[in-house]
Amino acid sequence: MRLDFKGRSFISLNDMDKEELLYLMEKSAEVKAGKHKGFLKEKTVATLFFEPSTRTRLSFETAVLQQGGNVFGFSSSASSSVQKGESLTDTIKTITGYCDAIVMRHKIEGAARRASQAATVPVINAGDGANQHPTQTFLDIFTMMEKKGSLDGKTIGLMGDLKYGRTTHSLLIALSFFKVKLVFISPKELKMPEHYTDFLKTKKIDFEERDLLDQTAASLDFLYCTRIQKERFFDPMEYERVKGSYILDRESISLLGDSTYIMHPLPRVDEISEDVDDDQRAIYFEQAHNGVPVRQALLGLVLGTIK
Repeated sequence: MRLDFKGRSFISLNDMDKEELLYLMEKSAEVKAGKHKGFLKEKTVATLFFEPSTRTRLSFETAVLQQGGNVFGFSSSASSSVQKGESLTDTIKTITGYCDAIVMRHKIEGAARRASQAATVPVINAGDGANQHPTQTFLDIFTMMEKKGSLDGKTIGLMGDLKYGRTTHSLLIALSFFKVKLVFISPKELKMPEHYTDFLKTKKIDFEERDLLDQTAASLDFLYCTRIQKERFFDPMEYERVKGSYILDRESISLLGDSTYIMHPLPRVDEISEDVDDDQRAIYFEQAHNGVPVRQALLGLVLGTIK
């Protein structure tokens, strides 16, 4: 199987199909195994982070540098001309002349799509508000497949902030390509938005919603936890009511099966106790490290340097 990704922007999982996702996973595995070397040499990538980031920004920058490329950008809107009143469109139209690809994070939903329409180089969405975070999903799926092979027949629990958590929104769409069962575990204030559950119904994906982690969690292949997204709340009182909910610690992980892997997109606040880190089922740091080969493969494909 060979697909042509060259020159293409990656904004939403809705723009992909299963064949394309599996092709990206195949190339990511090749990159991780060391099959491709120096494929970003003489390529320049702009990392435009209008919203703070640690793992996503640094893993993209590491991905570029490890493969011989150049990278520049900013880590907050305060260090860009947006502070002077420049529009996003003008920023993108300017920077597109300095680079071969743009990686962008923005607090406003739809900003990445708007940037891709203004740019003359590929734009990769590194998170737009509470909407989507496609490259996080790519590394999530890659990690799952490394651990369990095919995802068909697997049961995945998504726990925590399912209302504002863009990582779970993107992951849900990708998982709909497979014959999976999904279990949503969240307080009622942070339930998965209805348009996502309606989407699952149209895809005939089996799912159920629960208020708490219970004994049935032993049947999960993966438990994907998320932090409560304080920055997404318009009402501080709503945040205060739910913060600290759904904490995983030594006691609660006893509900999980021996082969239930614990995942988290990070950063965590208090939703996973540090005493869980040394449990063999906890793979969230391994998951984060997979961001480098996966993002390398994506950049190589969109720049046409990986075939």
